[in-house]
Amino acid sequence: MKFVIIGGVAGGMSAATRLRRLNEDAEIIVLEKGPYVSFANCGLPYYVSGEIQQRQELLVQTPEQLKARFQLDVRPFSEAISIDAENKVVQVRNDEGEYSLSYDKLILSPGAKPFIPPIKGLDQANNVFTLRNVPDVDQIMKFTISQNPKKAMVIGAGFIGLEMAESLAKRGIDVTIVEKAPHVLPPIDEEMAAFVTKELKANQVTVLTGTSATAFTNNGRSVLLENGEEIATDLIILSVGVQPENTLALQAGIETGMRGGILVDEHYQTSQKDIYAVGDAILVKQFTSQEDALISLASPANRQGRQVADVLSGIPRKNLGSLGTAIVRVFSQAVASTGLTERQLMALGLEYKSVHVQGKSHAGYFPHAEGILLKLLFNPTTGELYGAQAIGKDGVDKRIDIIATAIKGRLTVEDLPELEFSYAPPFGSAKDPVNMAGYAALNIMEGISESIQWYELTEKQAEGAFLLDVRTTNEVAQGSLKGAYHIPLDDLRCRLHELPKDKEIIVSCQSGLRSYLAERILKQSGYQAKNLDGAFNLYSTIKPEEIVK
Repeated sequence: MKFVIIGGVAGGMSAATRLRRLNEDAEIIVLEKGPYVSFANCGLPYYVSGEIQQRQELLVQTPEQLKARFQLDVRPFSEAISIDAENKVVQVRNDEGEYSLSYDKLILSPGAKPFIPPIKGLDQANNVFTLRNVPDVDQIMKFTISQNPKKAMVIGAGFIGLEMAESLAKRGIDVTIVEKAPHVLPPIDEEMAAFVTKELKANQVTVLTGTSATAFTNNGRSVLLENGEEIATDLIILSVGVQPENTLALQAGIETGMRGGILVDEHYQTSQKDIYAVGDAILVKQFTSQEDALISLASPANRQGRQVADVLSGIPRKNLGSLGTAIVRVFSQAVASTGLTERQLMALGLEYKSVHVQGKSHAGYFPHAEGILLKLLFNPTTGELYGAQAIGKDGVDKRIDIIATAIKGRLTVEDLPELEFSYAPPFGSAKDPVNMAGYAALNIMEGISESIQWYELTEKQAEGAFLLDVRTTNEVAQGSLKGAYHIPLDDLRCRLHELPKDKEIIVSCQSGLRSYLAERILKQSGYQAKNLDGAFNLYSTIKPEEIVK
């Protein structure tokens, strides 16, 4: 059997090495148009920052190493330029010319390419870069070393954009982020992204949202924005997203779908016989919604490469879909997400509720405990887990990974309090934030608690709701919600007579716990009460202009 794989890195190399482990006598050829078939593309921004000091550390495996260990025929600088699906032949171009390569089974793993927006003056700018591979990072490093830029603009505030903004800032460069969406990190919800913006600004990164670059002038040394502002810069990083590299697929008559993603079945078979595809170029099913999705992440690509090798070796594997679990570090904060966001749930028309809980990375009384804000999205009727997002200095990955596992295992809200985690003060809490999110969500499902979200408060107040702040006097002195009436929680039972029984009372505290306690007191005393989910900490971050000091 002769396998030809077009494209290396995560999907292609996972397929190649798994194929060898299952088929010792097969001929396995890997074509890679670039110089490197196996490199750490997720580590590229950290080479720019200097955290990864040696370029060699980015190169995972060489063709020689892969030949020695796996007997793979790896061909760098070999670009597949066409596929004859009927005759099962790939036309290849290298430094010596062109040649034809036959195959029994063909795996496409071309990945994704940066989306380059049609910005006026781009062709005249010599300081504009994208970051997708080692040659890209080589160009960026060469420019920064030779030109010593003082100002940089990162266009696009997704995961790579934020990593590059941090990396350039750590090199002492003044960084401005420009993002067309209303907030940075569009894959997460607005109120969670507000904490990312806060961290960026705390590290002197200028953040401009709701606008885009429309023109580069002065050879890219000046950028004109959609809002009319013009900003001088020495270096520009384009990071406005990626699109499937589908050129070969289209030429071969392979069907594509949303945004040009290659259509595959649950066994990675394309519309052409004996041609399979994996990685960033393919459409997958979002695990919960089963809607088509493009998920450009290393973990799914590695899994898909292994699975397609199993399929081609006679092992019945299926692509069950992806959650899109991801994490990014932004200076001292980590922000992670899994599953569906609130925005996506609204678009899908699914019934949902959300809760925000604030916990600690480990026991609060043990030194260096860091705060974690965890958002959980779920179905209030069935308890199905839809997704989660979290931000904090430490322990964010652990909580999101747990919830991602719970979603894949089809656990529900009711199961979260039952999860048992290893506990000792340096490592966790007796009631982990994941347990607490389960308790909070269960309270809502069972009608013990009712909550409103940050974006509902203004409307509730306009309708006549009474806003009650149950924090301490010292906390209120640092800032309070507009129109809030203050009664400390410990005084509430003695001062219930001050509250109206003919109005809905919205209760707020610092994080949401004390306001829940107040809600229970009020409800059992005959009052209409709801908890402001996330409370003052969340609301003051997303709406700082509405805080009274």
